[in-house]
Amino acid sequence: MDFKMDDNTPDPADSRTLQQKVFERLRRDIMLGRIKPGQSLTIRGLAQDLGVSAMPVREALRRLVAERAIELRDNRRVRIPSMTLNRFNELVAARTILESEAAERALPYLTEDVITKLELLDKETTRAELSRNHDVWIERNFAFHACLYGVVPQSTFMPLIESLWLQIGPFLRRAIEADDSRYSVDRHLEALAAIRTRDAMALRIAIEADIRDGIQHIGNKLIRADAENCQT
Repeated sequence: MDFKMDDNTPDPADSRTLQQKVFERLRRDIMLGRIKPGQSLTIRGLAQDLGVSAMPVREALRRLVAERAIELRDNRRVRIPSMTLNRFNELVAARTILESEAAERALPYLTEDVITKLELLDKETTRAELSRNHDVWIERNFAFHACLYGVVPQSTFMPLIESLWLQIGPFLRRAIEADDSRYSVDRHLEALAAIRTRDAMALRIAIEADIRDGIQHIGNKLIRADAENCQT
């Protein structure tokens, strides 16, 4: 796994910028599932991989612990929390409630330019799915949802939704990689159709179906399989 920072890493003297860059990079890697659930990491190891000192990594990890994206272990180790069936189902339920509400609240703000961007993101998501490019697939999927909900000025929902994405991202990646099937219905297209007709209820239904179609059955299957392996 490659955690290397971009070539345009800021001067270490600019500590605030460097800390934010490290935080955003680790946050993105977690959300995209590049760090596996249960994988143990160290501050020193992350700092070495990122090419930075321990201080910005420590600060980034502190913020990620507060967002429940990682958990602290002994000996300065951290890891992505393991997933249980109950926690997974709660995350799916929370996403469904928050995102369907956020989508409806976004409806009055969706201009033609935003709709065009959503259509492009949906096409990119589909291409990535067909080519099994998991990084792009997950990133464009989240980008579609963020573009939709993020049009609301000073949205209270977005920080809450992103926190849920952080907690479920690593497991979503694992679930997608383990499943060879494709989704038979493009729920993003359903959402776009609802947006075009300004149908709030249809939009809520499409968003809820998109979340549940994408992860519910796969997640439950994988978690049960893990539980069975632990018992053997």
